[in-house]
Amino acid sequence: MKKLIKPLKADAHKYSHGTVCVVAGSRAYSGAAVLAVGGARRGGSGYIMYVAQDRLPALLVLRNYPDVVLRRRISEIHADAWVIGPGAPKLPRTLTLPKSSYVVLDAAAISRVNQIDAPWKVLTPHMGELKFLGYEIDDLQLDRVALASKIAREQNAIVVLKGNQSVIASPSGKAIVDKNGGAELATAGTGDILAGLIGSMLASWKPETETEVVEVVAKALTMHGRAGKAASKLHAVVTATDLLSQLGAISS
Repeated sequence: MKKLIKPLKADAHKYSHGTVCVVAGSRAYSGAAVLAVGGARRGGSGYIMYVAQDRLPALLVLRNYPDVVLRRRISEIHADAWVIGPGAPKLPRTLTLPKSSYVVLDAAAISRVNQIDAPWKVLTPHMGELKFLGYEIDDLQLDRVALASKIAREQNAIVVLKGNQSVIASPSGKAIVDKNGGAELATAGTGDILAGLIGSMLASWKPETETEVVEVVAKALTMHGRAGKAASKLHAVVTATDLLSQLGAISS
């Protein structure tokens, strides 16, 4: 898996390289839906679905991405990967998903990790969002690798602890520190893009082992970071939409 985006086979069709469903955005945070879906569109998946639970984010998604398929009910959707949580979407009290291989949980949705039945779960919190898992972190100078590894073991999930040099940790103890992303990513919405990108890349590559899942997640962070660097060369101040515009040019 040397390339970031999985190369397409000559006989590929839209379903053969992965389907992903995004549950994101709300009336208060409508833009998060656009950013998360935008990230998913650049991760290699051939079929992107969006669950519309509020009218405004649904309109924004379809206006920006007419290729995305709108869905209404989570229970009726079958996807290789799910991305749930960016932009505080409304979620049922009990979150039951049709069987999928990969589920990416972001923001407050990470608190639903124990409700999810999937072979591979990926949590993408920043330090402030660890409260949704019951962790009260006051010391920002602590060992982030040790913290991410502890959470991965306790939650039995791959953890992407976002921040300066984001950490990817797995339940078995494997940890990777990403050094591609810089301070230009410290702006609202970049995490929404990352969540969508991770889900799409998992759906496309379809990794089968923990090591392979971690490798694909690391690829997503590499791509995300390189897009940020590219955007910083064009803009004195990088925004999430600047980052999103650069993702399409990052493939290796």
